[in-house]
Amino acid sequence: MTVWDDIMDYHSMSDRAILKEVGRRLRRRRLDKNLSQQRLADRAGLSRTTVSDLERGAPAGVLTLIQVLRALGGLRELDAFLPESGLSPLELARMKGRERQRASRRPTGDDDRLTGGD
Repeated sequence: MTVWDDIMDYHSMSDRAILKEVGRRLRRRRLDKNLSQQRLADRAGLSRTTVSDLERGAPAGVLTLIQVLRALGGLRELDAFLPESGLSPLELARMKGRERQRASRRPTGDDDRLTGGD
């Protein structure tokens, strides 16, 4: 078995299936820390029902996810989830140290990747 065998093919999964997988992983993390749903909810400033819903794969807001990750000590994993994109040396030179503030007006052809329309 290779490392790649464990990687999920999220593109082939429905949004609902991905939510269920996120919920399953949060539940596993909670149990690994030996926390009840109520204790996690108290630490996160949420209701037990919200934690239960999240673990079952119900849709939740980003703020709720951040609160739960913070209570589980998992905020560092956001870097793996959404790493900071680095600029190439050529892009840095062209921008002269300025950070990009907006997207260009002309389409780049990447729109399908953003909307899941591949």
